[in-house]
Amino acid sequence: MSISGLVRASMRLVTRQGNCVFQSRLGGVRFSHGQQETDEEWDQRMTNFFQRKDLDGWDVRRGLQELFSIDGVPDPVTISAALHACRRVNDHSLAVRFMETLRYKCGNKVREIYPYLIQEVRPTLDQLGISTPEDLGYDKPELALQNAEDMHTY
Repeated sequence: MSISGLVRASMRLVTRQGNCVFQSRLGGVRFSHGQQETDEEWDQRMTNFFQRKDLDGWDVRRGLQELFSIDGVPDPVTISAALHACRRVNDHSLAVRFMETLRYKCGNKVREIYPYLIQEVRPTLDQLGISTPEDLGYDKPELALQNAEDMHTY
């Protein structure tokens, strides 16, 4: 198992046990024994969590926090389930912020991964009426002004 795989597995194990993610950096080796959850099992567990009908706003935020704590980008099926959960609790702003953090989680591969994610979840976004940060102009600075030197060219 690679170092990144060990870190990811230990982070998942710690978050499953209810401890904070910070402890995974300190005690990842201690928690690495026992049953390990595969990526597919973890994706399915998170998808099932977001598909529960009894979730409230706090539960949705807790689930999103667990999604953000992993070292990687969630599966598009899990993203769609999370968007449905945000819409079920009627929290459009949380859904937009979730999309914004997905862009951030893509890291230096944002030009490759993020368009793929948008392409995969676009039907869900359209069905639920959720805007992307780009649709709302959040990808540009709010008070971006034209350069004063370029305003008046003679």
